[in-house]
Amino acid sequence: MNSPTPASFAPTTGLPGLDAVLQGVERGDNIVWQIQTLDEYLALVAPYAESARRQRRRLIYFRFAAHAPLLPDDGHVEIHYPQPGDGFDAFVDQVHSVIEEAGTETLYVFDCLSDLAEAWQSDRMMGNFFRLTCPRLFDLYTVTYFSIYRNTHAWEAMEMITDTTQFLLDVFRCRGRHYIRPIKVQHRSAAAMNLMHVWESGDTFRAVADSGTVSEVLAGSQWPGLEDTPSVGHWQRQFSAVRAVIAKRQAGDPEPALEARWFESLSRRVFPDDPQMARLIREYLTIDDVLLVRDRMIGIGSIGGKALGMLLARAILHRDAPELQARLEAHDSFYVGSVVFESFLVQNGVWWIRRRQRDPSGFLQQLDEARERIMNGVFPESTIRQFEGMLDYFGEWPFIVRSSSRLEDRYGNAFAGQYESVFCVNQGPREKRLADLLDAVRQVYASTLGEQALRYRERRGLLGEDEQMGLLIMRVSGTAGTRYFHPHAAGVGLSVNPYPWNPRIDMHAGVVRLVAGLGTRAVDRADDDYTRLIALNAPNLRPETRFGAIARYAQRRMDALDLHDNRVVSGLFAEYVRGQPDFPMALFTTREDAGRPAFLTFDGLVERTPFVDDLRMILERLHAAYRHAVEIEFALNFLPDGSYRINVLQCRPMQVRDLGGGSAGEPPEQAPRLITAQGAVIGPSRVIRPDRIVYVVPGSFGALAQDDRLAVTRLVGRINRESAGRCVLMLGPGRWGTRDPSLGLPVSFSEINHVDALCEIVAMHDNLVPDVSLGTHFINELIESDMLYFALFPKRPENGIDERTLLDLPNRLTELVPDAGKWAQVVHVADVAPGEVTLYADAEAQRIVVTTGS
Repeated sequence: MNSPTPASFAPTTGLPGLDAVLQGVERGDNIVWQIQTLDEYLALVAPYAESARRQRRRLIYFRFAAHAPLLPDDGHVEIHYPQPGDGFDAFVDQVHSVIEEAGTETLYVFDCLSDLAEAWQSDRMMGNFFRLTCPRLFDLYTVTYFSIYRNTHAWEAMEMITDTTQFLLDVFRCRGRHYIRPIKVQHRSAAAMNLMHVWESGDTFRAVADSGTVSEVLAGSQWPGLEDTPSVGHWQRQFSAVRAVIAKRQAGDPEPALEARWFESLSRRVFPDDPQMARLIREYLTIDDVLLVRDRMIGIGSIGGKALGMLLARAILHRDAPELQARLEAHDSFYVGSVVFESFLVQNGVWWIRRRQRDPSGFLQQLDEARERIMNGVFPESTIRQFEGMLDYFGEWPFIVRSSSRLEDRYGNAFAGQYESVFCVNQGPREKRLADLLDAVRQVYASTLGEQALRYRERRGLLGEDEQMGLLIMRVSGTAGTRYFHPHAAGVGLSVNPYPWNPRIDMHAGVVRLVAGLGTRAVDRADDDYTRLIALNAPNLRPETRFGAIARYAQRRMDALDLHDNRVVSGLFAEYVRGQPDFPMALFTTREDAGRPAFLTFDGLVERTPFVDDLRMILERLHAAYRHAVEIEFALNFLPDGSYRINVLQCRPMQVRDLGGGSAGEPPEQAPRLITAQGAVIGPSRVIRPDRIVYVVPGSFGALAQDDRLAVTRLVGRINRESAGRCVLMLGPGRWGTRDPSLGLPVSFSEINHVDALCEIVAMHDNLVPDVSLGTHFINELIESDMLYFALFPKRPENGIDERTLLDLPNRLTELVPDAGKWAQVVHVADVAPGEVTLYADAEAQRIVVTTGS
């Protein structure tokens, strides 16, 4: 920091002798006193406050600690009471709002900072607060007193404070006298740091020159000794205490009440603070589980919702489905605590940018700057050492760095697909593997400030929430030994099936979306291929009925990790599994006839193994424990003896109301039909009365070049924004949310979020069938927003649209978007009177009828 401009007042400690030792106090100085007892700080605060009173300077005292007050409330000092218990972000806001209002040349006293570490159970968060606050006080030409207990905090936190402050001074008390030893004196002569000074009568300070006095003072200072980590933090001390309690239990002297208190305390710090998840934590996890998490944790803080969901799912199945234990794969995951994320943002100058994104009027500002700072950000050496230890544990086995934020995978908001997850193929020299890991972590961190995630939070009123990012680092399931690494299969399971395509399907029996290879094709909408849907009560029923259609719409491409090229790849299934003798071809593939290659059906897996029963049991047990529909991600691997292991990777509540509830009613027999659709309806039965219909004309859209299709997609987003507050039915050709404009409209969800019912018209491409993408992130957003989805198949019976009637309605496109006239033949926006158009959705019968007429 550079020194502020010349002062308009003369700052002082109130002790001229001490001013002389320090070679003067300047505007902008932050003075941190390292103390052993609060009395040592009190002795220095009193003359400082008295000098402020004499000079009639504004003095603000931040009172937040449990210790006795430092200054009386006598009218000469302005006292503010920020609340550490409200959380780090709120506390920073409370302090900084006072600082900004007070402006320049104000004097400050803070309670002992060590109480913040106690309140947040994190020395580093205390250091983060100082790193955010000290520079602002410097910029405002203030003088500020802080104190901190000596030999109490982890060195990383003390390093942050030492690097940021202008003064760091030790205070000792010996034989009734106070001694001052400068540790850091910025922009002053180095001679000021050479000697200890004793405070004699009045305000006289004298250098201590004799070794005997210095030795006596320091010998009584409770110096911690020459340990590798001389001062452990609050977390380390608490977990050490818990281990002592567990050791007593193992020795036959249990203290269950004490264990319960420790579990309640530590689980609140390790797991996200969601009241509904807290019930599951109390019911299924123990203090031993918390200790196991701590043993595999990088940094401190919360491990986030995704990691918690994975741990809970495994604990639930261990207790409630013991018969499955032999077929469940163990996990050896690592967790990166949320404090690592918070500290990374503070250290790399991103914290204030993120903080400003809570403002709905400007939450998308500075995103490029924030991403650049994150992607070029550095980590503390202590964190790097822990990452290196994790790499040594994994060796060169692939792993994935997954987001696991405070708000993810909880009841109410899933955040499905909003944040990144990054595969690390983890091949090559250790230095390269470490660099790849750090880049993956940065990429996940950067996604928290991405437009997609921020718009998701805005839609759900979560911009003001304190979002903290933990990480879940998981070994990738699979079998090593060949170039392409992947699990044999992976997928998504839903305990409630929102798409019962056949009357024999029980919606409450669940459904699985299965792919060969990495599960990326099950959770992301892959537009170049198909997946296998398995209704768990009727696994042989398919959306396709003819064998030719089954073969045509079978999966042909798969995702894998290329161990030679160190990257994620996508290619032909037959090519990737060639040379893999362990791959269960007989269970996964079917041959139409002897002269044709086999294709993926998973028929043998369904018919000749207990896989379907196992998945149904897993989903039933988790649904019962959550008391709510759930969604899981899993991987599947077969062993040489023919047995298999299911790896439960993730579990979260499905963000959907009762899919079997509601009633569509019956459309009037004589009412004109504007639309009829049969075969793919997702969402509860209901009646909708749209007052706006947005129709992307299939024939016109299909004739456009790719760039024009993208322009029309963006136009749809503008119409969506202009339709807030309306009841909107939107229809368009091909797939909504596709990545490929040749297959439909590549909208982001924010471009259709005001829509009540969304229809995919399967009319763009002869080979396009509605892969309804159950369990994918796009469909998740539709379900989570309670948006009705249906597909219309113009070439099938009981499917049709009266396009002429629809296009005869006045087109209001240019009234809503004046510069969109060139697209009037492609996009038709019709407003109708209330009750003139009615949509009847029958989810059980998989039928949609839209009628006209009041």
